[in-house]
Amino acid sequence: MSSVLVAWILRAIPFGTIIMFGALGEILTEKSGNLNLGVPGIMYLGGFGGFASAYLYEKSTENPNAAVCVLLALFFAILASVIGGLIYSFLTVTLRANQNVTGLALTTFGMGVANFFGVYLLNGASYTAAPVTYATFSKKIPHLSSMGWAGKVFFGYGILVYVAIAAAIILHYVMYHTRVGLNLRAVGENPATADAAGINVNKYKYLATCIGAGISGIGGLYYVLDYNQGIWATTDQIEALGWLALALVIFTTWKPLNAIWGAYLFGMLYWLYQFMPGLMGINVPGYITDLIQMVPYVVTMIVLIVVSFRKKKENQPPASLGLSYFREER
Repeated sequence: MSSVLVAWILRAIPFGTIIMFGALGEILTEKSGNLNLGVPGIMYLGGFGGFASAYLYEKSTENPNAAVCVLLALFFAILASVIGGLIYSFLTVTLRANQNVTGLALTTFGMGVANFFGVYLLNGASYTAAPVTYATFSKKIPHLSSMGWAGKVFFGYGILVYVAIAAAIILHYVMYHTRVGLNLRAVGENPATADAAGINVNKYKYLATCIGAGISGIGGLYYVLDYNQGIWATTDQIEALGWLALALVIFTTWKPLNAIWGAYLFGMLYWLYQFMPGLMGINVPGYITDLIQMVPYVVTMIVLIVVSFRKKKENQPPASLGLSYFREER
């Protein structure tokens, strides 16, 4: 296989994994009828929570334990993200605030909190790192990853790449093969009918949103502690990746399994400009780069148009998506 093609895949899959986590969390959230546009902010919270805990532990310990680094990072990344999801749920489910405005506010809030503490809590340094945690998260599968191009393509990644794939499969099973998933989809389609059938609508909305936020937050953790080599710097890209994750939700037509290949396709398209000279012999001018990186969004819009024309029920968003549920009006 061409070395350029292998390099392209090796760049696209880690990139796609970040947005896959964000998209999976949002798919779960939207299946309950909640439209959370705060995914970028939640990913920021997850990235900062995971990084700060690992960084402070490594800094305060002479010989930090790799397992403790990983467990601390995962716990605090999920905790910070779930808190973001809880804030969103309280405002939109309990107080019935506008979901669009709340989500956008959560994005600003998450970015602001992460950047504030990222600068001041971590001694104001622009270059702070958690090397032990990075080495553990990015560790490749021994022996298999060194078996030629196939080993690199299939086994040359950190553990969270495979966790993301497993999460997509598990989420698909829960949604479409369990009673919990059936109840969740019923809440998203018609909360009044679900309520009349004895399903606790608020409980499902809270749980789906908070668990979904926790999954999305792992995407931020993966960005900082693996993709960005464990460095709290140049994290501005998390916001763009959060919006790309929201686009991926639409692209996948709210199906978790589609998020696997969809995320990798987005990664391939996003980095196309960098590998076009080697693959096609085309040199891309600098001013064209942004246009090429826009391709995933263009593809999403095309999919949205096609789905709208086909009008298949299984490819449509949940009927109550973005709408507050007023029980007294049912």
